[in-house]
Amino acid sequence: MESINDFMPNSNDWNNERLQTLKQLYPDWFTSEGNLNIDEIKKAVNPDLINETERYEFRWFGKSQAKRNAFTPSNATLVFDESRSVNPNQSENIIIEGENLEVLKLLSSSYREKVKCIYIDPPYNTGKDFVYSDNFTQDKKRYWEDAEYIEDGVKIDTNSETDGRYHSNWLNMMYSRLLIARQLLKEDGVIFISIDDNEVHHLRKLCDEVFGEENFIAVFPWKKRTAKSDVPFGVSQDYEWIISYAKTGFNAGLNIERKYYQSEDYPNDRWRLSDLTTQRSSLERPNSAFQMINPKNNTAYDYNPQRVWGVSKDTFEDYYTKGKIVFPDTYNFLNINAPAFRVFESEDKEKALKKYGSEEAIKAVSTFLPKEVGMSEDGNKEMIEIFGSKIFSFPKPASLVKYFYSIINDKNALILDFFGGSGTTAQAVMELNKEDNGKRKFILVQIPEATDEKSEAFKAGYKKISDITIERNKRVVEKIENEIAETEKKKSKELPFDNVAESSSENYKSKNNLGFKVFKLQKSNFPRVDFAPDPEKTEAENIKLLKAYIANKEAQLVNAFNKPELLTEILLKNGFNLNFKVDLQTQFGSNEVQLASDGEKETLICLDVIINADTVDYFKTNIDKKFICLERALDTTKKYNLKHYLGDKFNAF
Repeated sequence: MESINDFMPNSNDWNNERLQTLKQLYPDWFTSEGNLNIDEIKKAVNPDLINETERYEFRWFGKSQAKRNAFTPSNATLVFDESRSVNPNQSENIIIEGENLEVLKLLSSSYREKVKCIYIDPPYNTGKDFVYSDNFTQDKKRYWEDAEYIEDGVKIDTNSETDGRYHSNWLNMMYSRLLIARQLLKEDGVIFISIDDNEVHHLRKLCDEVFGEENFIAVFPWKKRTAKSDVPFGVSQDYEWIISYAKTGFNAGLNIERKYYQSEDYPNDRWRLSDLTTQRSSLERPNSAFQMINPKNNTAYDYNPQRVWGVSKDTFEDYYTKGKIVFPDTYNFLNINAPAFRVFESEDKEKALKKYGSEEAIKAVSTFLPKEVGMSEDGNKEMIEIFGSKIFSFPKPASLVKYFYSIINDKNALILDFFGGSGTTAQAVMELNKEDNGKRKFILVQIPEATDEKSEAFKAGYKKISDITIERNKRVVEKIENEIAETEKKKSKELPFDNVAESSSENYKSKNNLGFKVFKLQKSNFPRVDFAPDPEKTEAENIKLLKAYIANKEAQLVNAFNKPELLTEILLKNGFNLNFKVDLQTQFGSNEVQLASDGEKETLICLDVIINADTVDYFKTNIDKKFICLERALDTTKKYNLKHYLGDKFNAF
């Protein structure tokens, strides 16, 4: 059955994906029209549990809406900005100027489970305004048409102490972004979040819900200053905190000084405890929704329908026999009130051996940071060294961020920072690659937030914070290039070739990923995104109106389409990453067809306004190829034939 969303250039619809998974698992929960039948779900749930009114739960105003906002698709796009990019042909690093929730949605298909490490330094809840909200919409003209920066394009939440939603505003902002960011993390991925005292306890509970309590790694205390300041109650807040979570177990390759126990029943192998529950609900994992009974004394432990056991009813006995499940009364030295999962030290070593080639490959990391990570004053000094003045308040020192990137044991890691700020992450990655010859890549996202007219940044000509992000790292690249050239010049003095330093420098830029591509969040190239359904009409009537709207509006813009921008939008929404490359295919005589590839996937794509018959005929004998074109470039017969030849490998956009 057609829907309006079928005709929209949307990013991945996570809500629909989860619904389809549910339909596949439990088709009897859906009506013949394909709608979810809530009554059928209630029948599958224990009535006693439905009547339960009190349980431990972290709630705040707007939480449900924030979750829905996280998983609704985006119909915006990203546009390559070559003029502000640096070494774009040699580098796969990316800086994106745009509202970060919308950008994360656009990246969610292309970079799903590709990111090894996320580091973010989000705006702290200081009681002042912040320009992040989940109420981003494309119909706010000032976002798209104003002087390239946001004033009203993203609704500004007034976050004052007199506001009853003082904490809720901040939590809603963080919740939606963490939910979608988790989808980008690899299974062995890790996230680090900088935070101060105001929200550290709420952030811990928020991350417990998003990533699972069992995946908590550590809280790293960071000493940000030595000078004392006058504050209420006479206590100087000299520390901030970096909270760390893994996406799944084993601490994402970090050995954070685990606490192992020794017991008489396992004299040859120490062990530690892990959470036996999972963040899946009873709807998602019905086989894990059961009353767990201790075989020794028949004590029963009920499951939480929102967070069921990490083992199924069928596998419980096997795990218990192997000593993998520990009950509260098993050992008198344990202070636990629910069944827990036992992990043996030998298992940890086996995982280290399998993943890193050695049991000792993972260097133990202390939660106490070394002095080399620096303090706030070091971040200020870096900005002064780069710009000649302090044009950004409270930047984290690159040495702090660099430390966390160095302890994840992956020199090829893809690193994401979606609160890019002054661009510390980019500097840290490029400098670290230079130091250890790594090939790490970064994606930075920074909202084009206007700088204060009274600020040093504004006076220096930087009207947006994202301008600072980009300019800082342009200068960092120049600095590293000069250092490389100087080193190579010294090495080449004894050689007869004048171009040794230059060629070596070019080789370094390519090999070590020095530079970045700039992209901007932009309204979709397809006018259809402006279509507003008539609430008085049926779905079928609105689809008919939409088709007419597409035919009329987009027919007027046939020659006005910017092909490179259109190509990027279509490939991005078909799961290609932003470092795709295209190659013109000469075997097509009457159409301009290109082969697009991002290293993992490839497709033939044509953006001509008419697909000719010989192009269609090509796919009669090349049915293994994928092909994308504009739907309006096809008549009914050509569309039918392409669908017949290629099946799901054909996509008319």
